[in-house]
Amino acid sequence: MKTLIIVIHPHMETSSINKRWIEELNKFPEKYTVHELYQAYPDEKIDIKKEQELIESYDKIIFQFPFYWFSSPPLLKKWFDEVLLYGWAYGSKSGFKVGEKKIALAISTGIDDEGFSASGKYKYTMKELTRPFELTFEYIKADYREPFIYYGLEQNPSLEWVERSVSMYLDFIDKL
Repeated sequence: MKTLIIVIHPHMETSSINKRWIEELNKFPEKYTVHELYQAYPDEKIDIKKEQELIESYDKIIFQFPFYWFSSPPLLKKWFDEVLLYGWAYGSKSGFKVGEKKIALAISTGIDDEGFSASGKYKYTMKELTRPFELTFEYIKADYREPFIYYGLEQNPSLEWVERSVSMYLDFIDKL
């Protein structure tokens, strides 16, 4: 079954890595459906029914975004608030419509992995910093998987560094 990739990037035109990932994903429309939230909703008025129907149509879902102020870009939080509703995504009479779906994050970050450690600049690991996502998906009974995190873009913005990530990312998705 195809994988839904929900991309949340407010400045895709200036992206190097997320834009490159999308270019590669779009080469395989039989395997991946790319859904760019900022492109679909430039006014941030989310079509809740459409999003829920989209989610119901896939068993594997990736949320792809740059690490943004130690979280995701703001449209993802709004999407969670508006789409993952009581009675649809959770609650005793909801049917847990996202339940059992394989869900993972794909995160690009400018800092290297050492920066995200107890002894590093930011004092916390990415596992710790992504716990709110993990808890959100557990709450709605989704099958949350470990995230794909590509570190160090600020330290190494070369084309080779970006290209190195492409096959790693596709391999991650295919093994989900």
